Amino acid sequence: MTDLALVSSLALAAKHPDPAFPRFHPRPAQGWINDPNGVSCIDGRYHVFFQYNPESARHSQIHWGHVSSADLVHWEEHPVALAPQADGPDSAGCWTGVVTLDDGVPTAAYSGVKDHGGHSQVVIARGSSDLVSWNQDGHVAASMPADPSVTAVRDPFIFRFNGSRYAIQGAGLADGRAALLLYSVNDMENWEYKGIWLTTANPVAARYTPAEIWECPQLVEVPVASGGSTWVAMFSLWLSGDDHEHANGVGHLIGSLMEDPDSGLPVFTPVTGGKSDLGRDFYAPQIVQTSSSTPSALLWGWANEGPGRDGRRGRTQQEIDDAGWSGVLTHPRPLSVADGALVVSPAPEVAAYRGRRVASGASGSVAVPVFAEAMVTGSGPVSLVLGSGAGEQVVYSGSLDVGEELRIFIDASLVEVYRSGSVATTLRAYPAPGESWTLVVPADSAADVWELALPS
Repeated sequence: MTDLALVSSLALAAKHPDPAFPRFHPRPAQGWINDPNGVSCIDGRYHVFFQYNPESARHSQIHWGHVSSADLVHWEEHPVALAPQADGPDSAGCWTGVVTLDDGVPTAAYSGVKDHGGHSQVVIARGSSDLVSWNQDGHVAASMPADPSVTAVRDPFIFRFNGSRYAIQGAGLADGRAALLLYSVNDMENWEYKGIWLTTANPVAARYTPAEIWECPQLVEVPVASGGSTWVAMFSLWLSGDDHEHANGVGHLIGSLMEDPDSGLPVFTPVTGGKSDLGRDFYAPQIVQTSSSTPSALLWGWANEGPGRDGRRGRTQQEIDDAGWSGVLTHPRPLSVADGALVVSPAPEVAAYRGRRVASGASGSVAVPVFAEAMVTGSGPVSLVLGSGAGEQVVYSGSLDVGEELRIFIDASLVEVYRSGSVATTLRAYPAPGESWTLVVPADSAADVWELALPS
C-alpha cells in the first residue's frame, strides 16, 4: 500500500518564505488552488481534493490536488490526483466534482471540459483503495442535455435518498434562470437524465439564491438542534461578469426531500434560506455527508486572493505572481439548523492548534499574534484591526449580543469568524512588514487569545 505520509503539509507551510502564507490550512507551497473537490471520508480518513494549477498562481490548466488527514489536524500532501488528458474530454481542465465509493471502489465524477469555452461533461475516474493513484480513461457518464433551454451545465454532486443514488448538476437556462438538473445514477458510468429539477422561478429560491447559474450545488441532510434532521441545498451564485469577485457569494435553501408519488423521484421543496457565509472572500464550498445513520455534514470553502474589499488592502496580480501561490481552503465546518436557520461552526478538532494563551478575560485593545485564535463573550461592538494610524484597516466588525460567542481565527492572511448560532464570515487581509493585529473588545465583554501552534 502507498505510504500516505508523503509530506506533512502544515510542517512545510511553517517554513514558507511568504509571511502571508497560511500555516494551519493545508495546501501546496506553490500554485493556484480554488474549489474543494471530492471531499470524502473513507476508511476513517478524510480526503480533500481541490482544483489546482501546479505550474502558476493563475486560474488555468486545472488539475486536482490532494491532501488527507485521519484527525482533521495533521494533514499529508499527496501527488496530483487528476490531470487534463491530451485530446480527452478534460483536456481543458478537470473541474469541480465529487468522490464516492462505487461497489467499494473510490470513484471521482467531475466536470471535464474538452475545449476552452466548451460545455462540460461528467467524466469518471477510478482510484486506488488509498485514493492516491487514479486511472483516467476518459469515460463520459453524462453529456450536455439535448434540451435547448439548458445553456450551461457544471459541477456534479451525488446524494442518496430512499436507498437510491442520484446526482444534481448546476445549470443556467436560456431565459436567464439558474437551475438544478437531476440524474438517476444506478450505473455510475451511465447517468440517466431526469430533467430540470428546481429553478430560480421558485419564489423561495429567487429570494435567497439569486443567480444566472447555480455553481457547485450541494444537497445534504443535516441535524436540527431541537431533534431530527432537514435537507440543505447550497449554491455558489454565479453572475455573468464574475471574475473571482462573486458579488452574490454563496447561498443556501432549507427544506424537505420527499418522493414524488407518480415518478418515485425525489422532490426538494425549499422553505427558507439565507447567505452561507457573510464574507466577500468565500466561494465554491463543498459539503461531505459524514454519516448516513445519524445525519451530519462537514463543509470546506475556498478563500481567494483578491484586490481587497471593504477597506481591506489586497494583493495585485503581480504580487500574486511574485508570491507564486493563490487560494486557501477554510477550516472544516460542521453544519446544523437551529430555529430554522443554518448554523456553521468550526470543527472541534481545530482547537488542537491552540498553543500558548496570550490573553485571558481581556477587554479594550488586545494585541493578537499573526497566527491566533480568539474567543470573545459578552455584548457590544467587536472589531479586528490590522495596522495602526493612517494605514489602519478594520478587517472585521460586528456587534455581539448577550449570550453569543465569537471565535476568530487568524492564519497569516486568512481570517475566519464564527458567531454562535449563525454562519461564518471569511475574509482575506495581508499584513505589511511591521504591522500587527489588534482585537477591540468593549468593557463589558472579555477575550481569550491563544497563539496557534502545530501539535506534535
